[in-house]
Amino acid sequence: MDERRLGPVVGLGTWNTFEDDAALARRVVGAALDAGIRLFDTSPMYRGAEASLSAALDGRRAEATIATKIWAHSVAAGREQFLRQLEWYGRHVEIEQIHNLALWREQLEWLSLERDAGRIGRLGVTHYLAGALPELAEALRTEMFQTVQVPYNPHERACERELLPLAAELGVAVIAMRPLGGGQLVRRRIPEEDLEPLRDFGVETWPQALLKWALSDERIDVVIPATSRPERTEENAVAGVPPWFGPEERALVERLAA
Repeated sequence: MDERRLGPVVGLGTWNTFEDDAALARRVVGAALDAGIRLFDTSPMYRGAEASLSAALDGRRAEATIATKIWAHSVAAGREQFLRQLEWYGRHVEIEQIHNLALWREQLEWLSLERDAGRIGRLGVTHYLAGALPELAEALRTEMFQTVQVPYNPHERACERELLPLAAELGVAVIAMRPLGGGQLVRRRIPEEDLEPLRDFGVETWPQALLKWALSDERIDVVIPATSRPERTEENAVAGVPPWFGPEERALVERLAA
């Protein structure tokens, strides 16, 4: 698999996947690691997924990059979340993100101190709504964040206008959430013959075409498709192998997704 600033370009999201099912988490996470996936995105918002991910990484924590989040409506609650994360993930979090911009100015002050102390590798900020992009840009302009997470797929491209150019200018790594459109884009049936022009790019399935579409914009460092099916992690990982799409191939995927 290709690698960019955050490691292998296909990661794993945990929203609406294994939640507090530790046994399922072990199967999914184990399969993902075996497929070469290294970045695991989670959050206190994801109903037990943080703890399940921790248990699933028992004995393999060193292979993983944890990208978790602070999602709190007070600084005190944010600190409590972080202390639990340190317990779960071995006293260090590779990427700590402020979820949905929640109190980002207030949380940033103490999170910066934790990064300086070495308990956090990179600081990030996220939001899933296009309407939040101006505030995300404001946060990036502080030059205190090293990552940003936004939706990116053929139906959600608002970040292309300002945020991706700004992130490139500032050297901020980009995590693409919802690369499969939250599952909506993969529910449609795409005839096999329509994917034929993409075979030379290693594409065998429609989900792979969507993931490769996002990764073919080299401003994207990693995509984080979520799945509760262990076998799907290997399929997703294949999309992280070059060659990348050119303009014609990306346009084809956009037409098929329309």
